[in-house]
Amino acid sequence: MSLPQTPSGGAPGLRRGALAVTAVALSFTVLTACGAGNNAQSLGVKPDTAAVTVDTISVQNANVITQPEAGTAGPAVVSATVFNKGDKDQTIESITLPGSTGAVKLSPAKGSGPLIVPALGSIVIGGKGNATAMIDDGTALTQNIGGVQKTVFRFSETGDVELKSFVMPATGDFKDFGPSSLPTPPATAQSPGASGKPAEAASKAASEAASGRPGSEGEASETDAEAETGTGTDAETGTEAETETGAEGETAH
Repeated sequence: MSLPQTPSGGAPGLRRGALAVTAVALSFTVLTACGAGNNAQSLGVKPDTAAVTVDTISVQNANVITQPEAGTAGPAVVSATVFNKGDKDQTIESITLPGSTGAVKLSPAKGSGPLIVPALGSIVIGGKGNATAMIDDGTALTQNIGGVQKTVFRFSETGDVELKSFVMPATGDFKDFGPSSLPTPPATAQSPGASGKPAEAASKAASEAASGRPGSEGEASETDAEAETGTGTDAETGTEAETETGAEGETAH
């Protein structure tokens, strides 16, 4: 006895469709596995800021900000934001730049004392009104502008937290977080008439010419008038002398 023939588009076609769906599902599973877990490809995308987390301490946006141009003498600073996720305050005991000769001096935002990162809080280093980390002589660091600088934060509980900070010039967005002492732009030379002195001299000369003061014809006229007055006075004096002499002669006769 022969078995009945399966109609076209029957069970074998369903089985083939089920196998295709299974294959697609497996491919999605493999792709999902490649994008998750500790070695996920998405974790290979690094942020454009220097950051690191050790235990309960997280250091973010770490930069070494120097003078604007390479070779320019002057101070440099370290800027960063430090988060403390623990339930105990921690002190930043030091910040060092291995390979650099400049020592980093730490100062709180107000007063004096250590830099304390409060429990479940944060602290900002760099910028107006914040704590500072100053390198007095950052000249050598300017040679590494655009590169990275190994930076070590030492905490009272966590210990050393190391990362590579970006070395940036104190320009643009970094100007307000950079050293407080920056070179002053050279003064622009003033034009001869900028101060107004030549104009004042010209005005004075014109005024003198109009009023007949030094170098004018009016002065010469005044001098001539004085000479004529003097001459007339002398003549009158001579006439009076002759009159008196004649009178004395007539009296004698």
